[in-house]
Order: sequence, then C-alpha cells, then structure tokens
Amino acid sequence: MSWFFLLLGIVSEVLGTTSMKMSEGFTKLIPSILMFIFYGTSLTLVTLALKEIEVSIAYSIWSGLGTAIIATIGILFFKEHFSLFKMLAILMIIVGVIMLNISGEAHEKAASPAYPQTERNGNCEQ
Repeated sequence: MSWFFLLLGIVSEVLGTTSMKMSEGFTKLIPSILMFIFYGTSLTLVTLALKEIEVSIAYSIWSGLGTAIIATIGILFFKEHFSLFKMLAILMIIVGVIMLNISGEAHEKAASPAYPQTERNGNCEQ
C-alpha cells in the first residue's frame, strides 16, 4: 500500500506544480487554490508512504519522477523549449530513480533472514 501512496503522492505533486504554473503568479483563483490542495495531498500521501519505504528511496523517487514528469508536461503542454540536452537530463533522472529502486531491493535482500546480518564492527553474526 505504501508504494500506492507514493505513486498518488507523485501524481498530486505533479498536479500541484501544474496548478502553480496555471495560477500565473496567484492571479487566477481556482488554480491557486488547487495548488495548495494538491501539494497538501501530496505531502500527506508521501508521509503515509514513509511508514514502510525508506525516506532516501521515497523522497528520491517522489522528487525525481515528479521533476521528470513536470519537465515533460512543460515541453508538451506549455510549449517550453525542447532540446536533446534537456531530454538526456530527463532520461538521467529516470535512470537514477530506477537505480535507487534496484539498490533498495538489493538492501532488502541482504537484510532478509536468508542472509547473515553484520554487527557494527563488520563481522557476521555466528
């Protein structure tokens, strides 16, 4: 369920940032109100996700995917400048998120009962 909360948190953050752009500096009432609602919802959902997901993983995924999605929305819907360099940067963010997920899975496997735990001095428990 935590991963579902994180996914919804990302969607809410993206909607909040899109509303921020549409508010035109708080000059449009509805997008301004929606921005606060979506950001509040996003932070609430990410907080719930942190019950089971490590903060380093959850926050990196939340901010990384949110940034990549917002950059894509900016290019596609707000007609922002597109370049090969910008596309490469977005792909690097996505690759980074994938690598964090993989590192989290590797850590979980190492911490499972099938693998010996290490003490602070680096020796395996006997």
